Amino acid sequence: MSVVTKDITEKNEQVTNELFPVFLKLDHLKVLLVGAGKIGLEKVTALLQNSPRTTIKVVAKEVTPAFRAFTEGYDNVRIEERGYEATDLEACDVAIVAANDKILSQAIFTAARQQNKLINVADTPEYCDFYLGSIVKKGNLKIAISTNGKSPTMAKRIKEVLNDALPQELNDSIDNLHKVRNKLNGNFEYKVKKLNKLTKVLLEDDTAFNEKKWRRIATYSLLAFGLMLVGHFTFTYIIPFESIKNGLLSLYSTLDASFLVMFAAGFFAQLVDGALGMGYGVVSATVLLSAGVSPAAISGSIHTAEMFASGASGYSHYKFGNVNKKLFKALVLPGVIGAVAGAWLLYYLGEEYSNLVRPILACYTLLLGIKILYTAYQNQIKKKKFKHYKALAGAGGFFDSFGGGGWGPIVTTTLITKGRSPKYVIGSVSITEFFVTLSSALTFFLLLGVTHWQTILGLIVGGLVAAPIAARLVGKLPRRTALILVGVLVIVWSVRILIKVL
Repeated sequence: MSVVTKDITEKNEQVTNELFPVFLKLDHLKVLLVGAGKIGLEKVTALLQNSPRTTIKVVAKEVTPAFRAFTEGYDNVRIEERGYEATDLEACDVAIVAANDKILSQAIFTAARQQNKLINVADTPEYCDFYLGSIVKKGNLKIAISTNGKSPTMAKRIKEVLNDALPQELNDSIDNLHKVRNKLNGNFEYKVKKLNKLTKVLLEDDTAFNEKKWRRIATYSLLAFGLMLVGHFTFTYIIPFESIKNGLLSLYSTLDASFLVMFAAGFFAQLVDGALGMGYGVVSATVLLSAGVSPAAISGSIHTAEMFASGASGYSHYKFGNVNKKLFKALVLPGVIGAVAGAWLLYYLGEEYSNLVRPILACYTLLLGIKILYTAYQNQIKKKKFKHYKALAGAGGFFDSFGGGGWGPIVTTTLITKGRSPKYVIGSVSITEFFVTLSSALTFFLLLGVTHWQTILGLIVGGLVAAPIAARLVGKLPRRTALILVGVLVIVWSVRILIKVL
Protein backbone atom coordinates (compact mmCIF):
# COMPACT_ATOMS: atom_id res chain seq x y z
CA MET A 1 0.00 0.00 0.00
CA SER A 2 1.40 3.42 -0.97
CA VAL A 3 2.00 6.10 1.64
CA VAL A 4 -0.73 8.35 0.15
CA THR A 5 -3.31 5.57 0.13
CA LYS A 6 -2.41 4.62 3.70
CA ASP A 7 -2.82 8.21 4.90
CA ILE A 8 -6.25 8.52 3.23
CA THR A 9 -7.40 5.21 4.73
CA GLU A 10 -6.28 6.19 8.23
CA LYS A 11 -7.94 9.59 7.88
CA ASN A 12 -11.28 8.02 6.81
CA GLU A 13 -11.16 5.58 9.73
CA GLN A 14 -10.68 8.46 12.17
CA VAL A 15 -13.72 10.41 10.90
CA THR A 16 -16.67 9.50 13.12
CA ASN A 17 -19.91 11.08 14.26
CA GLU A 18 -19.13 12.35 17.76
CA LEU A 19 -22.54 13.92 18.38
CA PHE A 20 -24.21 12.72 21.57
CA PRO A 21 -27.92 11.89 20.96
CA VAL A 22 -30.43 13.14 23.53
CA PHE A 23 -34.22 13.53 23.63
CA LEU A 24 -35.31 16.86 25.12
CA LYS A 25 -38.57 17.50 26.95
CA LEU A 26 -39.21 20.65 24.96
CA ASP A 27 -42.60 21.21 26.58
CA HIS A 28 -40.61 22.14 29.72
CA LEU A 29 -38.45 24.67 27.81
CA LYS A 30 -38.98 27.93 25.92
CA VAL A 31 -37.93 28.04 22.28
CA LEU A 32 -37.09 31.14 20.23
CA LEU A 33 -37.48 30.82 16.43
CA VAL A 34 -36.09 33.68 14.32
CA GLY A 35 -37.54 33.60 10.80
CA ALA A 36 -40.92 32.51 9.43
CA GLY A 37 -40.18 31.65 5.81
CA LYS A 38 -39.74 28.30 4.10
CA ILE A 39 -36.88 27.19 6.40
CA GLY A 40 -38.72 28.52 9.43
CA LEU A 41 -41.75 26.43 8.44
CA GLU A 42 -39.56 23.29 8.29
CA LYS A 43 -38.19 24.01 11.76
CA VAL A 44 -41.56 24.76 13.41
CA THR A 45 -43.07 21.69 11.72
CA ALA A 46 -40.36 19.44 13.18
CA LEU A 47 -40.83 21.00 16.63
CA LEU A 48 -44.63 20.75 16.76
CA GLN A 49 -44.90 17.30 15.17
CA ASN A 50 -42.58 15.86 17.81
CA SER A 51 -43.45 18.07 20.78
CA PRO A 52 -46.80 19.82 20.09
CA ARG A 53 -46.97 21.51 23.53
CA THR A 54 -43.62 23.34 23.18
CA THR A 55 -43.77 27.07 23.98
CA ILE A 56 -42.43 28.81 20.86
CA LYS A 57 -41.86 32.52 20.32
CA VAL A 58 -41.50 33.41 16.61
CA VAL A 59 -39.80 36.66 15.61
CA ALA A 60 -39.82 37.60 11.92
CA LYS A 61 -40.27 40.73 9.79
CA GLU A 62 -42.32 38.72 7.27
CA VAL A 63 -44.51 35.67 7.95
CA THR A 64 -45.47 33.50 4.97
CA PRO A 65 -49.12 32.39 4.58
CA ALA A 66 -48.05 28.73 4.81
CA PHE A 67 -46.26 29.35 8.12
CA ARG A 68 -49.25 31.21 9.54
CA ALA A 69 -51.69 28.52 8.37
CA PHE A 70 -49.65 25.71 9.95
CA THR A 71 -49.26 27.38 13.33
CA GLU A 72 -52.88 28.54 13.48
CA GLY A 73 -54.64 26.77 16.33
CA TYR A 74 -51.49 26.34 18.44
CA ASP A 75 -51.98 28.57 21.48
CA ASN A 76 -48.41 27.84 22.56
CA VAL A 77 -46.98 29.54 19.43
CA ARG A 78 -46.71 33.34 19.58
CA ILE A 79 -45.77 35.24 16.40
CA GLU A 80 -44.34 38.77 16.53
CA GLU A 81 -43.88 40.46 13.14
CA ARG A 82 -40.81 42.62 13.77
CA GLY A 83 -37.05 42.53 13.70
CA TYR A 84 -34.96 40.55 16.19
CA GLU A 85 -34.05 42.25 19.48
CA ALA A 86 -31.41 41.29 22.03
CA THR A 87 -34.03 40.79 24.75
CA ASP A 88 -35.64 37.99 22.71
CA LEU A 89 -32.72 35.66 23.44
CA GLU A 90 -32.73 36.38 27.16
CA ALA A 91 -36.24 34.97 27.62
CA CYS A 92 -35.61 31.60 25.91
CA ASP A 93 -33.83 28.34 26.73
CA VAL A 94 -33.19 27.19 23.16
CA ALA A 95 -32.77 29.33 20.02
CA ILE A 96 -33.28 28.34 16.38
CA VAL A 97 -32.32 30.80 13.65
CA ALA A 98 -33.92 30.40 10.20
CA ALA A 99 -33.33 33.93 8.90
CA ASN A 100 -31.70 34.53 5.51
CA ASP A 101 -29.22 37.01 7.05
CA LYS A 102 -25.67 35.82 7.78
CA ILE A 103 -24.70 38.90 9.81
CA LEU A 104 -27.78 38.62 12.02
CA SER A 105 -27.29 34.84 12.42
CA GLN A 106 -23.67 35.31 13.51
CA ALA A 107 -24.67 38.03 15.99
CA ILE A 108 -27.37 35.82 17.57
CA PHE A 109 -24.93 32.88 17.75
CA THR A 110 -22.30 35.01 19.52
CA ALA A 111 -24.88 36.32 22.01
CA ALA A 112 -26.18 32.78 22.65
CA ARG A 113 -22.66 31.57 23.47
CA GLN A 114 -22.18 34.44 25.91
CA GLN A 115 -25.49 33.58 27.65
CA ASN A 116 -24.89 29.80 27.60
CA LYS A 117 -27.96 29.18 25.43
CA LEU A 118 -28.23 26.24 23.02
CA ILE A 119 -28.56 27.45 19.43
CA ASN A 120 -29.12 26.04 15.95
CA VAL A 121 -28.51 28.21 12.87
CA ALA A 122 -30.05 26.68 9.74
CA ASP A 123 -27.59 25.45 7.07
CA THR A 124 -24.60 26.69 9.10
CA PRO A 125 -23.08 23.74 11.02
CA GLU A 126 -20.31 25.84 12.62
CA TYR A 127 -23.03 27.92 14.35
CA CYS A 128 -24.92 24.91 15.73
CA ASP A 129 -24.80 23.37 19.21
CA PHE A 130 -27.29 20.73 18.01
CA TYR A 131 -28.96 19.52 14.82
CA LEU A 132 -32.63 18.82 14.11
CA GLY A 133 -32.28 15.32 12.68
CA SER A 134 -34.79 13.29 10.67
CA ILE A 135 -37.26 11.49 12.94
CA VAL A 136 -38.98 8.12 12.52
CA LYS A 137 -41.99 7.86 14.84
CA LYS A 138 -44.16 4.83 15.53
CA GLY A 139 -46.31 5.73 18.53
CA ASN A 140 -44.02 5.66 21.58
CA LEU A 141 -41.04 4.53 19.51
CA LYS A 142 -38.93 7.39 18.16
CA ILE A 143 -35.67 7.06 16.19
CA ALA A 144 -33.49 10.11 15.44
CA ILE A 145 -31.16 9.97 12.42
CA SER A 146 -28.00 12.08 12.10
CA THR A 147 -25.39 12.38 9.34
CA ASN A 148 -23.24 14.71 11.47
CA GLY A 149 -24.63 17.65 9.50
CA LYS A 150 -23.07 16.33 6.27
CA SER A 151 -26.18 15.40 4.30
CA PRO A 152 -29.74 16.12 5.52
CA THR A 153 -31.00 14.61 2.23
CA MET A 154 -29.44 11.23 3.07
CA ALA A 155 -30.97 11.38 6.57
CA LYS A 156 -34.35 12.04 4.97
CA ARG A 157 -34.02 9.04 2.64
CA ILE A 158 -33.02 6.74 5.52
CA LYS A 159 -36.04 8.03 7.44
CA GLU A 160 -38.35 7.06 4.55
CA VAL A 161 -36.83 3.56 4.37
CA LEU A 162 -37.19 2.96 8.12
CA ASN A 163 -40.69 4.44 8.20
CA ASP A 164 -41.84 1.91 5.61
CA ALA A 165 -39.84 -1.01 7.07
CA LEU A 166 -40.95 -0.68 10.71
CA PRO A 167 -44.52 -1.95 11.24
CA GLN A 168 -47.12 0.22 12.97
CA GLU A 169 -47.76 -2.65 15.40
CA LEU A 170 -44.41 -1.94 17.10
CA ASN A 171 -46.21 0.55 19.33
CA ASP A 172 -48.61 -2.20 20.46
CA SER A 173 -45.61 -4.37 21.38
CA ILE A 174 -44.09 -1.52 23.40
CA ASP A 175 -47.36 -0.97 25.26
CA ASN A 176 -47.65 -4.69 26.04
CA LEU A 177 -44.07 -4.86 27.33
CA HIS A 178 -44.74 -1.79 29.50
CA LYS A 179 -47.71 -3.57 31.08
CA VAL A 180 -45.62 -6.71 31.67
CA ARG A 181 -42.84 -4.63 33.19
CA ASN A 182 -45.24 -3.00 35.65
CA LYS A 183 -46.49 -6.40 36.79
CA LEU A 184 -43.02 -7.89 37.33
CA ASN A 185 -41.78 -8.19 40.90
CA GLY A 186 -38.15 -8.29 41.96
CA ASN A 187 -35.05 -6.18 41.51
CA PHE A 188 -33.88 -4.40 38.38
CA GLU A 189 -31.59 -7.24 37.26
CA TYR A 190 -34.45 -9.78 37.41
CA LYS A 191 -36.75 -7.49 35.39
CA VAL A 192 -34.10 -7.02 32.70
CA LYS A 193 -33.55 -10.79 32.38
CA LYS A 194 -37.28 -11.47 32.17
CA LEU A 195 -37.88 -8.82 29.49
CA ASN A 196 -34.85 -10.04 27.52
CA LYS A 197 -36.35 -13.53 27.53
CA LEU A 198 -39.71 -12.23 26.33
CA THR A 199 -38.20 -10.21 23.47
CA LYS A 200 -35.73 -12.91 22.40
CA VAL A 201 -38.40 -14.50 20.19
CA LEU A 202 -38.27 -11.38 17.98
CA LEU A 203 -34.78 -12.41 16.83
CA GLU A 204 -35.32 -15.62 14.91
CA ASP A 205 -32.33 -17.95 14.63
CA ASP A 206 -30.81 -18.00 11.11
CA THR A 207 -30.72 -21.81 11.03
CA ALA A 208 -34.39 -22.10 11.94
CA PHE A 209 -35.25 -19.45 9.36
CA ASN A 210 -33.38 -21.31 6.60
CA GLU A 211 -35.06 -24.59 7.59
CA LYS A 212 -38.51 -22.99 7.35
CA LYS A 213 -37.56 -21.41 4.02
CA TRP A 214 -36.54 -24.72 2.42
CA ARG A 215 -39.51 -26.50 4.01
CA ARG A 216 -41.83 -23.96 2.33
CA ILE A 217 -40.06 -24.43 -0.99
CA ALA A 218 -40.46 -28.22 -0.75
CA THR A 219 -44.14 -27.90 0.23
CA TYR A 220 -44.93 -25.52 -2.64
CA SER A 221 -43.08 -27.77 -5.09
CA LEU A 222 -45.14 -30.80 -4.03
CA LEU A 223 -48.36 -28.78 -4.30
CA ALA A 224 -47.40 -27.54 -7.76
CA PHE A 225 -46.62 -31.09 -8.92
CA GLY A 226 -49.92 -32.33 -7.48
CA LEU A 227 -51.87 -29.58 -9.23
CA MET A 228 -50.13 -30.43 -12.51
CA LEU A 229 -51.25 -34.07 -12.21
CA VAL A 230 -54.83 -33.10 -11.32
CA GLY A 231 -54.92 -30.54 -14.13
CA HIS A 232 -53.59 -33.03 -16.69
CA PHE A 233 -56.20 -35.63 -15.68
CA THR A 234 -59.05 -33.05 -15.62
CA PHE A 235 -58.30 -31.37 -18.95
CA THR A 236 -57.54 -34.67 -20.72
CA TYR A 237 -60.41 -36.90 -19.60
CA ILE A 238 -63.13 -34.78 -17.94
CA ILE A 239 -63.17 -31.32 -19.59
CA PRO A 240 -61.08 -31.34 -22.80
CA PHE A 241 -59.32 -28.11 -23.79
CA GLU A 242 -61.32 -28.04 -27.00
CA SER A 243 -64.59 -27.74 -25.05
CA ILE A 244 -63.14 -24.97 -22.88
CA LYS A 245 -61.91 -23.06 -25.95
CA ASN A 246 -65.30 -23.33 -27.67
CA GLY A 247 -67.07 -22.16 -24.50
CA LEU A 248 -64.81 -19.13 -24.13
CA LEU A 249 -65.26 -18.21 -27.80
CA SER A 250 -69.05 -18.52 -27.40
CA LEU A 251 -68.95 -16.28 -24.31
CA TYR A 252 -66.78 -13.71 -26.10
CA SER A 253 -69.20 -13.56 -29.04
CA THR A 254 -72.02 -12.54 -26.67
CA LEU A 255 -70.09 -9.52 -25.34
CA ASP A 256 -71.06 -6.16 -26.80
CA ALA A 257 -68.70 -3.34 -27.78
CA SER A 258 -68.91 -1.71 -24.35
CA PHE A 259 -67.12 -4.61 -22.61
CA LEU A 260 -63.63 -3.24 -23.31
CA VAL A 261 -64.73 0.19 -22.09
CA MET A 262 -66.00 -1.35 -18.84
CA PHE A 263 -62.78 -3.37 -18.52
CA ALA A 264 -60.73 -0.18 -18.85
CA ALA A 265 -63.02 1.59 -16.36
CA GLY A 266 -62.66 -1.26 -13.83
CA PHE A 267 -58.88 -1.39 -14.28
CA PHE A 268 -58.34 2.36 -13.92
CA ALA A 269 -60.87 2.72 -11.09
CA GLN A 270 -59.18 -0.04 -9.06
CA LEU A 271 -55.70 1.27 -9.87
CA VAL A 272 -56.70 4.67 -8.50
CA ASP A 273 -58.59 3.21 -5.53
CA GLY A 274 -55.87 0.76 -4.53
CA ALA A 275 -53.07 3.34 -4.79
CA LEU A 276 -54.93 6.25 -3.17
CA GLY A 277 -57.62 4.61 -1.03
CA MET A 278 -60.40 6.33 -2.98
CA GLY A 279 -61.87 6.67 -6.43
CA TYR A 280 -63.35 3.28 -7.44
CA GLY A 281 -66.98 4.12 -6.82
CA VAL A 282 -66.61 7.74 -7.94
CA VAL A 283 -64.87 6.91 -11.23
CA SER A 284 -67.13 3.93 -11.98
CA ALA A 285 -70.33 5.80 -11.09
CA THR A 286 -69.52 8.74 -13.33
CA VAL A 287 -68.71 6.43 -16.27
CA LEU A 288 -71.95 4.44 -15.86
CA LEU A 289 -74.03 7.59 -15.37
CA SER A 290 -72.72 8.98 -18.65
CA ALA A 291 -73.63 5.66 -20.30
CA GLY A 292 -77.27 6.06 -19.18
CA VAL A 293 -77.48 3.23 -16.64
CA SER A 294 -80.16 3.67 -13.92
CA PRO A 295 -78.95 4.77 -10.43
CA ALA A 296 -80.03 1.59 -8.61
CA ALA A 297 -78.44 -0.61 -11.29
CA ILE A 298 -75.27 1.55 -11.13
CA SER A 299 -74.85 1.02 -7.41
CA GLY A 300 -75.69 -2.68 -7.67
CA SER A 301 -73.24 -3.23 -10.57
CA ILE A 302 -70.45 -1.25 -8.90
CA HIS A 303 -70.73 -3.06 -5.59
CA THR A 304 -71.03 -6.49 -7.17
CA ALA A 305 -67.86 -5.85 -9.20
CA GLU A 306 -66.08 -3.97 -6.42
CA MET A 307 -66.62 -6.91 -4.07
CA PHE A 308 -64.11 -8.95 -6.12
CA ALA A 309 -61.70 -6.07 -6.80
CA SER A 310 -61.67 -4.89 -3.17
CA GLY A 311 -61.12 -8.48 -1.98
CA ALA A 312 -58.03 -8.80 -4.19
CA SER A 313 -56.92 -5.28 -3.21
CA GLY A 314 -57.38 -5.91 0.53
CA TYR A 315 -55.45 -9.17 0.36
CA SER A 316 -52.63 -7.48 -1.58
CA HIS A 317 -52.43 -4.64 0.96
CA TYR A 318 -52.36 -7.19 3.79
CA LYS A 319 -49.52 -9.13 2.15
CA PHE A 320 -47.50 -5.92 1.62
CA GLY A 321 -47.97 -4.93 5.30
CA ASN A 322 -50.20 -1.89 4.71
CA VAL A 323 -53.01 -2.80 7.17
CA ASN A 324 -53.53 -1.47 10.72
CA LYS A 325 -55.62 -4.13 12.49
CA LYS A 326 -57.05 -1.78 15.14
CA LEU A 327 -58.23 0.67 12.49
CA PHE A 328 -59.78 -2.17 10.48
CA LYS A 329 -61.75 -3.43 13.49
CA ALA A 330 -63.01 0.09 14.26
CA LEU A 331 -64.32 0.63 10.70
CA VAL A 332 -65.70 -2.70 9.50
CA LEU A 333 -69.00 -3.18 11.42
CA PRO A 334 -70.30 0.45 11.16
CA GLY A 335 -69.32 0.48 7.47
CA VAL A 336 -71.35 -2.69 6.80
CA ILE A 337 -74.42 -1.31 8.60
CA GLY A 338 -74.23 1.97 6.69
CA ALA A 339 -73.87 0.17 3.35
CA VAL A 340 -76.98 -2.00 3.93
CA ALA A 341 -79.03 1.05 4.98
CA GLY A 342 -77.93 3.04 1.90
CA ALA A 343 -78.76 0.20 -0.50
CA TRP A 344 -82.20 -0.34 1.06
CA LEU A 345 -83.10 3.37 0.89
CA LEU A 346 -81.98 3.73 -2.74
CA TYR A 347 -84.11 0.75 -3.80
CA TYR A 348 -87.30 1.86 -2.03
CA LEU A 349 -87.17 5.41 -3.42
CA GLY A 350 -88.38 3.85 -6.68
CA GLU A 351 -87.80 4.51 -10.39
CA GLU A 352 -89.32 8.04 -10.19
CA TYR A 353 -86.16 8.96 -8.31
CA SER A 354 -84.08 7.94 -11.33
CA ASN A 355 -84.38 11.17 -13.32
CA LEU A 356 -83.87 13.31 -10.22
CA VAL A 357 -80.90 11.46 -8.80
CA ARG A 358 -78.69 11.69 -11.90
CA PRO A 359 -77.80 15.41 -11.57
CA ILE A 360 -77.71 15.07 -7.76
CA LEU A 361 -75.17 12.27 -7.98
CA ALA A 362 -73.16 14.29 -10.50
CA CYS A 363 -73.12 17.25 -8.08
CA TYR A 364 -72.09 14.88 -5.31
CA THR A 365 -69.12 13.51 -7.28
CA LEU A 366 -68.24 17.07 -8.35
CA LEU A 367 -68.05 18.14 -4.70
CA LEU A 368 -65.89 15.12 -3.92
CA GLY A 369 -63.53 16.08 -6.74
CA ILE A 370 -63.24 19.64 -5.41
CA LYS A 371 -62.57 18.28 -1.91
CA ILE A 372 -59.82 16.05 -3.24
CA LEU A 373 -58.18 19.03 -5.00
CA TYR A 374 -58.47 21.08 -1.80
CA THR A 375 -56.75 18.30 0.13
CA ALA A 376 -53.96 18.15 -2.48
CA TYR A 377 -53.08 21.82 -1.98
CA GLN A 378 -52.84 21.67 1.80
CA ASN A 379 -49.15 22.18 2.46
CA GLN A 380 -49.13 20.65 5.93
CA ILE A 381 -51.51 18.37 7.77
CA LYS A 382 -51.73 19.05 11.49
CA LYS A 383 -52.19 15.95 13.61
CA LYS A 384 -55.51 15.95 15.42
CA LYS A 385 -57.18 13.52 17.77
CA PHE A 386 -60.05 11.67 16.12
CA LYS A 387 -62.51 9.43 17.97
CA HIS A 388 -65.55 9.23 15.66
CA TYR A 389 -64.45 6.20 13.64
CA LYS A 390 -67.83 4.46 13.87
CA ALA A 391 -69.79 7.51 12.66
CA LEU A 392 -67.29 8.08 9.84
CA ALA A 393 -67.44 4.46 8.67
CA GLY A 394 -71.27 4.42 8.89
CA ALA A 395 -71.56 7.59 6.79
CA GLY A 396 -69.00 6.30 4.29
CA GLY A 397 -70.81 2.98 3.86
CA PHE A 398 -74.22 4.68 3.53
CA PHE A 399 -73.17 7.16 0.85
CA ASP A 400 -71.16 4.49 -0.94
CA SER A 401 -74.34 2.45 -1.49
CA PHE A 402 -76.71 5.37 -1.80
CA GLY A 403 -74.58 7.36 -4.26
CA GLY A 404 -72.71 4.60 -6.08
CA GLY A 405 -69.39 5.73 -4.59
CA GLY A 406 -67.90 7.63 -1.69
CA TRP A 407 -66.41 5.14 0.79
CA GLY A 408 -62.82 6.00 -0.15
CA PRO A 409 -63.20 9.78 -0.58
CA ILE A 410 -65.13 10.13 2.68
CA VAL A 411 -63.20 7.74 4.96
CA THR A 412 -59.69 7.88 3.49
CA THR A 413 -59.63 11.65 2.99
CA THR A 414 -60.96 12.32 6.51
CA LEU A 415 -58.42 10.05 8.21
CA ILE A 416 -55.48 11.41 6.21
CA THR A 417 -56.49 15.01 6.95
CA LYS A 418 -56.48 14.05 10.64
CA GLY A 419 -52.78 13.26 10.35
CA ARG A 420 -52.80 9.43 10.15
CA SER A 421 -50.21 7.68 7.97
CA PRO A 422 -51.52 7.54 4.34
CA LYS A 423 -49.96 4.10 3.78
CA TYR A 424 -51.83 2.42 6.66
CA VAL A 425 -55.03 4.40 6.08
CA ILE A 426 -55.19 3.30 2.43
CA GLY A 427 -54.39 -0.34 3.26
CA SER A 428 -56.87 -0.56 6.17
CA VAL A 429 -59.67 1.24 4.31
CA SER A 430 -59.14 -0.98 1.26
CA ILE A 431 -59.45 -4.26 3.17
CA THR A 432 -62.51 -2.92 5.05
CA GLU A 433 -64.03 -1.96 1.70
CA PHE A 434 -64.35 -5.64 0.78
CA PHE A 435 -66.81 -6.26 3.63
CA VAL A 436 -68.67 -3.01 2.94
CA THR A 437 -69.12 -3.80 -0.75
CA LEU A 438 -69.99 -7.43 0.01
CA SER A 439 -72.88 -6.39 2.29
CA SER A 440 -74.04 -3.77 -0.23
CA ALA A 441 -73.87 -6.21 -3.15
CA LEU A 442 -75.83 -8.87 -1.23
CA THR A 443 -78.51 -6.32 -0.37
CA PHE A 444 -78.87 -5.23 -4.01
CA PHE A 445 -78.90 -8.87 -5.12
CA LEU A 446 -81.80 -9.68 -2.78
CA LEU A 447 -83.71 -6.58 -3.90
CA LEU A 448 -82.89 -6.42 -7.64
CA GLY A 449 -81.26 -9.66 -8.67
CA VAL A 450 -78.30 -9.48 -11.07
CA THR A 451 -78.62 -7.16 -14.07
CA HIS A 452 -76.11 -5.62 -16.49
CA TRP A 453 -73.90 -8.72 -16.18
CA GLN A 454 -71.57 -7.57 -18.99
CA THR A 455 -70.90 -4.30 -17.14
CA ILE A 456 -70.20 -6.24 -13.94
CA LEU A 457 -67.89 -8.71 -15.72
CA GLY A 458 -65.89 -5.92 -17.34
CA LEU A 459 -65.45 -4.10 -14.03
CA ILE A 460 -64.49 -7.34 -12.23
CA VAL A 461 -61.83 -8.41 -14.74
CA GLY A 462 -60.31 -4.92 -14.94
CA GLY A 463 -60.30 -4.55 -11.15
CA LEU A 464 -58.69 -7.95 -10.51
CA VAL A 465 -55.86 -7.15 -12.92
CA ALA A 466 -55.18 -3.75 -11.32
CA ALA A 467 -55.49 -4.70 -7.60
CA PRO A 468 -51.99 -6.14 -6.93
CA ILE A 469 -50.35 -3.44 -9.06
CA ALA A 470 -52.06 -0.70 -7.07
CA ALA A 471 -51.16 -2.24 -3.68
CA ARG A 472 -47.51 -2.37 -4.73
CA LEU A 473 -47.55 1.23 -5.92
CA VAL A 474 -49.24 2.67 -2.80
CA GLY A 475 -47.27 5.62 -1.51
CA LYS A 476 -44.89 5.66 -4.53
CA LEU A 477 -46.72 8.40 -6.44
CA PRO A 478 -46.22 11.88 -4.89
CA ARG A 479 -49.27 12.66 -2.75
CA ARG A 480 -50.10 16.01 -4.34
CA THR A 481 -49.69 14.76 -7.91
CA ALA A 482 -51.88 11.72 -7.27
CA LEU A 483 -54.68 13.68 -5.60
CA ILE A 484 -54.66 16.35 -8.33
CA LEU A 485 -55.02 13.66 -11.01
CA VAL A 486 -57.96 12.03 -9.22
CA GLY A 487 -59.66 15.35 -8.44
CA VAL A 488 -59.38 16.64 -12.00
CA LEU A 489 -60.65 13.36 -13.44
CA VAL A 490 -63.70 13.26 -11.17
CA ILE A 491 -64.54 16.92 -11.83
CA VAL A 492 -64.29 16.48 -15.63
CA TRP A 493 -66.62 13.44 -15.57
CA SER A 494 -69.10 15.15 -13.27
CA VAL A 495 -69.25 18.34 -15.36
CA ARG A 496 -69.76 16.24 -18.49
CA ILE A 497 -72.77 14.50 -16.92
CA LEU A 498 -74.28 17.79 -15.76
CA ILE A 499 -73.91 19.25 -19.26
CA LYS A 500 -75.71 16.23 -20.77
CA VAL A 501 -78.52 16.46 -18.21
CA LEU A 502 -79.01 20.20 -18.51
